Amino acid sequence: MPEPFKNFFNIPLIEKMGALLCNAYPAFDQDKFIALASADFENLELKQRSNQIRDALVATLPNTIDVSGPILIQTLGSQAPIDGGTTQEQDSGLSGFAIMPMADFVAQVGLNNPTTSFDVLEELTKRFSAEFAVRPFIIANQEGAMRQFAKWAKSKNAHVRRLASEGCRPLLPWGIRLQAFVQDPTPVLNILEKLKDDPEEYVRRSVANNLNDIAKNQPDLVAKIAKDWLKGATKNRERLVRHACRTLIKQGHQPTLEALGYQALDARFSDFEVQSDKVKLGEALVFQFVIENKSDKPQPIILDYAIHFMKANGTLAPKVFKLKTGTLKPHDVLKIKKTHMIKPITTRTFYPGSHKIEILANGKSLGSLPFILEI
Repeated sequence: MPEPFKNFFNIPLIEKMGALLCNAYPAFDQDKFIALASADFENLELKQRSNQIRDALVATLPNTIDVSGPILIQTLGSQAPIDGGTTQEQDSGLSGFAIMPMADFVAQVGLNNPTTSFDVLEELTKRFSAEFAVRPFIIANQEGAMRQFAKWAKSKNAHVRRLASEGCRPLLPWGIRLQAFVQDPTPVLNILEKLKDDPEEYVRRSVANNLNDIAKNQPDLVAKIAKDWLKGATKNRERLVRHACRTLIKQGHQPTLEALGYQALDARFSDFEVQSDKVKLGEALVFQFVIENKSDKPQPIILDYAIHFMKANGTLAPKVFKLKTGTLKPHDVLKIKKTHMIKPITTRTFYPGSHKIEILANGKSLGSLPFILEI
């Protein structure tokens, strides 16, 4: 059985943090820090452990970032590899997950001194990521924070450039929601524009994820950006745009699909059938169909299928799954057979009754068939 994720925070790490902090700041109460940080540790999950370590830092370090910031920096180990992992247990200094509570400490005690705090976070993010800790600074002073992000976007360090994008994602998972950027992402777009051709895939992937966040509330805006960015685009930028548009592609958002070169298909859809019109939970839905390119020209195609699951109120809600992306050659005939297991999962409650399978090509429905799910 794999090690629980929460065990990235453990007692040896706390003891190592305590020893390094004491070396950097002889007045540091190492015993108090270890006692506070490790209290009832086994019963805490990952974020709870991180927060408890942060609180122990607040209780034992000077409460001004001008003093505590340099102390934290003295404890740091080597920089993390670019997109190649974060934990470096053999490092004599601190890196990896140890940085998370340290960055949160900076956000808690340094909010009234962003200049020094940003300097400290810049060093911390090179060893893990300060993407969560920078968000309170955006909320407190958006204009000032985004000026700093613009500077980070020009950094020679890829970790810092990535922070400029990742830190201002409107809907960063597990991060504070940046509602102002949900409503108006213009300040974020100014940062992404600077980073869209970054030499590191690590940074470009963050740009794509940021745009994907924006797309969830501003789909037409992202479709326009995709169209603009694809003009004269390199292969790297093309991959970025496609990844940024993944949610809109699955939703069949027509302006986005058109920006990516996917038009309505000139094709014949036939022989669509399900192997059985009754499927038991835990078994497979098997379906098949044929698509024939009726054109003398090749046609780009994104082929998906949607299963319309019954909800508690008896209505159906679609969940889209990928089938195939490619190009139909002139008069090509594509025969598809797919097996989809419908098995219990923790993120969905299944209800018995009439469901539906639908085939989608370039965002357009080609046809649907009903089936009964038996529980």
